[in-house]
Amino acid sequence: MVGATPADSYAGVFEGRLQPGSRPALLIVDVVAAYLGAGSPLFMDTAAAARDSNARLAEAARGAGMPVIFTNVSYRPDGSDGGVFYRKAPVLQAFTEGSPLGAFPPELSPQPADRVVTKQYPSAFFATGLAEALHVEGVDTLLIGGYSTSGCVRASALDAMQHGFVPLVVREACADRHPGPHEANLFDLQAKYAEVISEAEALAYIAAQSGPEGGSARL
Repeated sequence: MVGATPADSYAGVFEGRLQPGSRPALLIVDVVAAYLGAGSPLFMDTAAAARDSNARLAEAARGAGMPVIFTNVSYRPDGSDGGVFYRKAPVLQAFTEGSPLGAFPPELSPQPADRVVTKQYPSAFFATGLAEALHVEGVDTLLIGGYSTSGCVRASALDAMQHGFVPLVVREACADRHPGPHEANLFDLQAKYAEVISEAEALAYIAAQSGPEGGSARL
């Protein structure tokens, strides 16, 4: 329809809603130095605010006894474990194993009880065994934040849904290189694959897990 807004075009087609389950976990995707340092080829000036949002979510999740999962990226020096993705995006050389650009920032680093998943592809689930591990733990819902909204966050949220987890993408905890792809991907995730929620909603949901009854909470 000429002149229609995205919301107009999706109305009546993609309007379903998901409700979170009773056993959530927090998934923090690739919040590493490569996106936070001004001298890095992957630097994003929106990354620091999202890092801080993820730090608040992590603190709350740990306090509620929720699992917290971090992902990072690492490649062999020859990139042979990166396949087509590594060839398509040579900037991924920033994540050669041992590079300081792959390190977690001091403001948001895994704690001893947290899980760290090292990946070579966009999704936190691809060839990592994460889905199987979370199913064993009874996790049914994932709060998701990280970098970038249009890349690894989107891929991880989509795979979370395909593996049977309810994806709750936290808007303030995500960042991208430009507001256009960021907003477009949040819009499409909400329409088709996930629930996009605010940090305030995420924190309220986490708090409900540590209440006297715990369990599921409606958004």
